Amino acid sequence: MQKQQLSARTEKPKLIDLVRQKMRVLHLAVSVHKLERQLPGSRGVRFAKDESGNWVYLADLNETHVNSFLTYLAVDRRVSASTQNQALSALLFLFRQILKRDLKIEAMRARTSQKLPLVLSPMEVKQILGAVSGRTPRLMLSLMYGAGLRLMETCRLRVKDVDFERKQITVREGKGDKDRVVPLPQRLVDGLKDQVARIERIHQQDLELGAGWVLLPYALAVKYPEAGRSLAWQFLFPASELSRDPRPREPKENEPEHLKVGQRDREQLRRHHVHDTTLQKAMAAAVRGAGINRPASCHTLRHSFATHLLETGSDIRTIQELLGHADVSTTMIYTHVSKIGASGVFSPLDRI
Repeated sequence: MQKQQLSARTEKPKLIDLVRQKMRVLHLAVSVHKLERQLPGSRGVRFAKDESGNWVYLADLNETHVNSFLTYLAVDRRVSASTQNQALSALLFLFRQILKRDLKIEAMRARTSQKLPLVLSPMEVKQILGAVSGRTPRLMLSLMYGAGLRLMETCRLRVKDVDFERKQITVREGKGDKDRVVPLPQRLVDGLKDQVARIERIHQQDLELGAGWVLLPYALAVKYPEAGRSLAWQFLFPASELSRDPRPREPKENEPEHLKVGQRDREQLRRHHVHDTTLQKAMAAAVRGAGINRPASCHTLRHSFATHLLETGSDIRTIQELLGHADVSTTMIYTHVSKIGASGVFSPLDRI
């Protein structure tokens, strides 16, 4: 009897697994690990205790626990407004979408401050790109600045996304699950062609080893079973090592063949894209090597792309489309850091 109860308990899905499933159903791009860190009583934040001093399970939290946790973040931890709002959104998602409980939260959303983005000058960008160590990181960072790409958009580019004839790059499933087209910098054409030729050689070697698979979005692996081994779907900036899908999934008894894709994914030997931290480290090292004493990151190149386009006379609506912003008000922030904004006004002190 005790073994049966233990078996039933282990078969019950964990709460964080339910959260992960719900986020995938809703096609949310938020990291589950980031969500876990914002939940009191979870593995990321051990906060809520009962009167006996024992940790309270996440599913047993009540309104008092949640309100105390949000107050703790704001008063004791003194977190930023965005972090506080992220924790509030995570808790609302948990209780409303997963636990199906209407939570009465006293805390209000914190007022976020409007901060200006850090923008590099064209000379500083040139110095940083010249200080990048390695051909592939230099090509990726140059592409981020030359096309205004985000970090993960650059890492997830595939061979088929680069159109050399029309001199453009198609960004698939960007922020907000939106596609957009950005210009292909002429100076990077030769480097990208060499990169595609290098990928073709690597892919051929993988095929000879019985590998050559790549992760396909959504259910394309079911619709096109062999597309995962085609050159067109290979990542433009592949990882140096082959790997398997780390997500465990065992096939169920008498399961239909088309539902066994998850198990086949786990068995396939794939070549994923380069890890985003690799590019971040290369950028940080280049900033130090160039002697730039400002906290520039990979995203700073995107800010610089938009600002420099604005300074050279590009239309704000065109920049909005290239960046993939849903609202032009988001793009308008670059008018405050360009030379046509505050930095383009002469100080009256210089006229004396």
